[in-house]
Amino acid sequence: MARGYERHHGHHGLSIYGKELVRRCSAHCELCDAQGIKLKIFEVPPFDSEPDVNHCIMICETCLDQIEHPKHMDRNHWRCLNSSMWSPVSAVKVTAVAMLQRLSNSEDWATELLEQRYMEPEESEWLEEVEL
Repeated sequence: MARGYERHHGHHGLSIYGKELVRRCSAHCELCDAQGIKLKIFEVPPFDSEPDVNHCIMICETCLDQIEHPKHMDRNHWRCLNSSMWSPVSAVKVTAVAMLQRLSNSEDWATELLEQRYMEPEESEWLEEVEL
């Protein structure tokens, strides 16, 4: 159980990055752009031995819940990835594309978005290691 918990929740002590992440995202969910709601730090796998702000994104509880519980996914919620897949923040882009890959099994629009994607080589390598 501890391994599964760590897989989804990453490191403890990520709160030290909270202010920096809120500034970066302008208090908007970095995946769906929701604002005026509570945001949580999500560490994009794989995890290093030490927390890394470059592996962290700020997301809303809706996005987090659907990442952690794919059986409860509202597929239409994720149409927002049309924008976040172009984020200049690699962790956001990698997460968006990983979610599009998950959705592409059942959603044609996700497959179409994946065909348009552009990723730097290091982002593509990171994507290969991501398990969401």
